[in-house]
Amino acid sequence: MVMFLFLVVALAVVVAAVTLAVLGGGENGPLPEAAPERLQDPLPLDRPVSRGDVEDLRFPLAARGYRMADVDDALSRLGAELAERDARIADLESALAGAQAARHSLDKHTEGEQQ
Repeated sequence: MVMFLFLVVALAVVVAAVTLAVLGGGENGPLPEAAPERLQDPLPLDRPVSRGDVEDLRFPLAARGYRMADVDDALSRLGAELAERDARIADLESALAGAQAARHSLDKHTEGEQQ
């Protein structure tokens, strides 16, 4: 019976101490609200995503979440594929601009011969 009474009193003391700490028992007041976890460097909304955006992307840490090495590997692959895609698009746009310029000069040359 004495042991039971001791456990009840000890539990009451612990509950009271935790309640005081959480509700502001001290000079600092109540505990501040935790900031919501958000991406540190969100992807841009006003332009296409680039390799640099993917490389700079950082996810918040969580007790239960993804394995960081797996996320890093996936982001590295995605970044490399984006860079490859961007280089291919730049090559194609350059070739198209060259073809359009050649066609334009050919059209001018043909017009000059017809007159």
